[in-house]
Amino acid sequence: MDLFSESFDQHLVAPLAERMRPRTLEEYIGQSHILGSGKLLRRAIEADRVSSLILYGPPGTGKTSLAQVIATKTTSRFIRINAVTSGVKDIREINLQATDDLHLYGKRTLVFCDEVHRFNKGQQDALLPAVENGTITFIGATTENPFFELNSALLSRSTIFRLELLIPSEIHLGLQYALKDTERGLGRYQVEITPEAWKHWINYANGDLRRALNALELAVLTTLPENGVRRISLEVAEESIQQRSIRFDKAGDNHYDIISAFIKSMRGSDPDAALYWLAILLEAGEDPRFIMRRIIVHASEDVGLADPTVMLQAHAAANALEWLGMPEARIPIAQAVLAITTAPKSNSAVESIDRALAYVKQQPTGEVPTHLKDSNYPSASKLGHGQGYLYPHAYPNHWVEQTYLPENVQGQTFYVPSGMGKERL
Repeated sequence: MDLFSESFDQHLVAPLAERMRPRTLEEYIGQSHILGSGKLLRRAIEADRVSSLILYGPPGTGKTSLAQVIATKTTSRFIRINAVTSGVKDIREINLQATDDLHLYGKRTLVFCDEVHRFNKGQQDALLPAVENGTITFIGATTENPFFELNSALLSRSTIFRLELLIPSEIHLGLQYALKDTERGLGRYQVEITPEAWKHWINYANGDLRRALNALELAVLTTLPENGVRRISLEVAEESIQQRSIRFDKAGDNHYDIISAFIKSMRGSDPDAALYWLAILLEAGEDPRFIMRRIIVHASEDVGLADPTVMLQAHAAANALEWLGMPEARIPIAQAVLAITTAPKSNSAVESIDRALAYVKQQPTGEVPTHLKDSNYPSASKLGHGQGYLYPHAYPNHWVEQTYLPENVQGQTFYVPSGMGKERL
């Protein structure tokens, strides 16, 4: 012990996000899909019957905090290990101690490993026997897909819970808790925050409460009080994260205006404008899955059969978003946007189906021609179903002239090729 040890309080120097970690399930914010009233994981924590599990999700969604809540609730010995510094020897020692505790004192052991995707094969193999026989209950937390990073034996003995990004109201709630908490938070300060500053932090957080708390703490601690009050404006909020606010209200007209500009830029074949509006959407914190849905729709609506490969690129970008996540997925998303923007344009798909729908809504439903009716059941031939059908592949060029529309619909044209790209006849 040195001269200053007794007066040093680690809690006082810890970042706000660390100090505000929940101590109970009641203080925990978000993840109601797994921790809501009556949910399996909540019941297990409350009954102190947690089995081995993997917590998987983006940064700042509460994986480590949930593990700490479990630690305060359980009667088991709670051990936290580091995936990088805890070697095979350390894990084997924990296994031996856990065995002694269980056999001699009837006390279970719960081991928590953050960033478990950094566990190498040797570490996982060393831990596995104790997890298999129940000597150790293992909790791992990771931002990476566990199915790619952990061995199948450890996965098969663990329940995987996916944590989701926090929604704006949950981010706001977490910030308010920190402002009011006089023991661990910023409740000792008088603080006024403008609505624009709140909105900027919430957008910047993008579902990550830790990011928002870090920004809040920096803004409050570096703002000089005026008459005892620290006033946080949008300018201060921007400075606290060194990021300028983008005017983008997800519930307002501006949101739809930007989406509209993005779509029209793709349709209008302006790649620079399409990339600009895409960048605005991404930087402002728009859900990239919402953006991908627009891209997929317009790959068909505005390009369609003029270049059918564009739809494949749109779906590939959506798949990349699920596998990579952001920010890496910005690259395939941009590729899909550029593919739409630079492709020959055709709206024949949307125009054609809308013509057909309008006709069907206004006209009586036609009878299926007898030669097109299903003939794949025993009594079909007695009804004449399928008789006279000409199998196209039996004819030159795999085509033969015959009618496919009901008698009262014949002569109607729904599909009109655009004459662009691959639709050029």
